[in-house]
Amino acid sequence: MLSKPEDTNLRRQTAQAASLLRRAAQPDLHHLGWAVLWLMGAALLEVLGPIMGKALIDKHLLPHHLDWPRMAGLLAGVLLTGWLASGLRYLQLVRLSGLAMRSVQRLREMVYGHVLRLPMAFFDRAITGQLVSRVTNDTEAVKTLYIQVLFVMLDSTIVLVGTVCAMAWLDWHLMVIVLALLPAVLLIIWVYQRWSAPAVTRARALRSDINGQMAESIGGMSVLQASNAEARFAARFGETNRQHYKARLAELRANAWLLRPALDLFNIILLAAVIFVFGQREMTSAEVGVLYAFISYLARVIEPLIQITMQFSQLQQSVVATARVSALLDEASAPEHAAERAAATDAAADAFARAAGSAGSGAAPDAVVALHANAPAVAIRHLNFAYGDGPTVLHDLSLEIPQGAFFGIVGHTGSGKSTLLSLLLRYYPAQHGSIVVHGRALDDIANDQFRADVGLVPQDPFLLAASVRENIDMGRGLPQEQIEAAARAAHAHDFICALEQGYDTELGEGGSRLSVGQKQLIAIARALAGKPRILLLDEATSHIDSQTEQIVQEAMNELRGRVTIIAIAHRLSTIRDADRIIVLNHGRIEEAGAHEELMQVDGGLYQRLYLLQQLAA
Repeated sequence: MLSKPEDTNLRRQTAQAASLLRRAAQPDLHHLGWAVLWLMGAALLEVLGPIMGKALIDKHLLPHHLDWPRMAGLLAGVLLTGWLASGLRYLQLVRLSGLAMRSVQRLREMVYGHVLRLPMAFFDRAITGQLVSRVTNDTEAVKTLYIQVLFVMLDSTIVLVGTVCAMAWLDWHLMVIVLALLPAVLLIIWVYQRWSAPAVTRARALRSDINGQMAESIGGMSVLQASNAEARFAARFGETNRQHYKARLAELRANAWLLRPALDLFNIILLAAVIFVFGQREMTSAEVGVLYAFISYLARVIEPLIQITMQFSQLQQSVVATARVSALLDEASAPEHAAERAAATDAAADAFARAAGSAGSGAAPDAVVALHANAPAVAIRHLNFAYGDGPTVLHDLSLEIPQGAFFGIVGHTGSGKSTLLSLLLRYYPAQHGSIVVHGRALDDIANDQFRADVGLVPQDPFLLAASVRENIDMGRGLPQEQIEAAARAAHAHDFICALEQGYDTELGEGGSRLSVGQKQLIAIARALAGKPRILLLDEATSHIDSQTEQIVQEAMNELRGRVTIIAIAHRLSTIRDADRIIVLNHGRIEEAGAHEELMQVDGGLYQRLYLLQQLAA
């Protein structure tokens, strides 16, 4: 049974699920209204059948008044109303199925779009398989909720209300006996919900764990097999799978005890009660017709109740799944994706330009442009940063990088290089201090503008299972000339043309048809295709051979003066020709200068790092 915290959590999940379902179905709510109206019509047609059967018994069969045309009309009416009721239900099931598919389509797009806008800090703690499970499995459960649960519960409730009204019209005393069943059903539902909810919640969470472990194992299969860890991972997966089995078994026990078996028992008890009451009366021909109608209606009362309670198992799973999706949507997006921020920035810029123009004549806008033109490409002032509540990673960092300069950033593992790069890319907000890009605070730059101005070449190149052209373009709709120009600038054009279909060659998953060096050149071409003003390289040469490294160095030398290059490097030969090299040590700038200057510092950190690499080479 549910504890008090679990009961509170269940109420919260139900509220989240209801809110999300309403949002997803909002454009199609009129279909739901029409479905309710037509289902009411189907229920009305269905309750007419026993009434016509009662008339056939009372007026023709018992009195032996065999008026064949009227009897045939009544029988045809019974068949026609049943056929029409079934047809209307089918059409409304189709209507609600369409509503469900469109709602799930919107919901999946909403969830996927939201995931794309989440900050990198979220992915530091997220597990890929569990995210995939929320976007696919959990949203699929929402479709089941719309199609099965919503339709069955709507239809059954409407039929139940219509049947009870017909019973009241025939004999309200007997109707009161039937209504005594409803409190018992509500009690069953209440007990079932509290018995099964923990098991359903745990089963959903364990299903995500299963997906996560599967994705993790497949992604690292080479390391897993090389480490002879197959048995250990299989044992871990087996334990998770057993826990999932136990949770599902607990849910099925609740279903077996409290759903159909309990209601079948109530059905027998109720049928016996109705027959007993009729047995106490003087049976007339009218009473026989009423008995027939009541027994017919009794099945129409019990079956909707059974269907409603049977759907609570699926409803419970769907509520948990929908609440998990809602919790994901409640995660705060990265600040740069807020449309209001961009609008406010543009409005502030316009206001500033107008104010400057009124104060200093019509040349003020040019002065603003000139201010940005003369400003450093990147200015970092008194920057401090820590991950969450952890230790400080960067300490009072201050640095200016002129436009068109080539800066290298080096340091031992854990010195703060990657953290600094993540802050420059706005993956995390600066907690203390400031970062200014081309004269504007980093947080005040609209996201589209920032991503156009800043290009990234990651350490591990990410390639789509698509063509070379699509990998360089990345959905930006760039013309072929621009794509080829970027490939030439990255010194990738020649090997691309040597592929069997050139730029239209499919690269396979993760670029499996290319060498590591070729993947990195494609990644550089992708970054250059957007014509960035700042190019960030995150240890882009750490996994490539010396020949490819020389090609990368040539590409960077050709960009000098036109693009500001900031290269995080482990392999120091990559940044040897940089205008300035920044040496980080435990989050502080230890040394700064050109390669020749730093090599003159006896016992300096850069000198030691460089000489160690030369010895290793």
